[in-house]
Amino acid sequence: MLESNIEILELNCLLEEKLKDRKIFLIKDLWILKRKELKKLGFNDHEIIIKLELIGLDLNKKIY
Repeated sequence: MLESNIEILELNCLLEEKLKDRKIFLIKDLWILKRKELKKLGFNDHEIIIKLELIGLDLNKKIY
């Protein structure tokens, strides 16, 4: 799952474009970031957290 494109998360279009602008294309690119790093990049992490949890991942590096 980590090698999958972020598009499978079905994020808000603007959020997805912002991630791609910052060279975050794969789920693993997103998953390795910490919440503080996401906030520094200007992302509200709630949607990202929920979408990752729905596929069994979280930003605390747990895999379910």
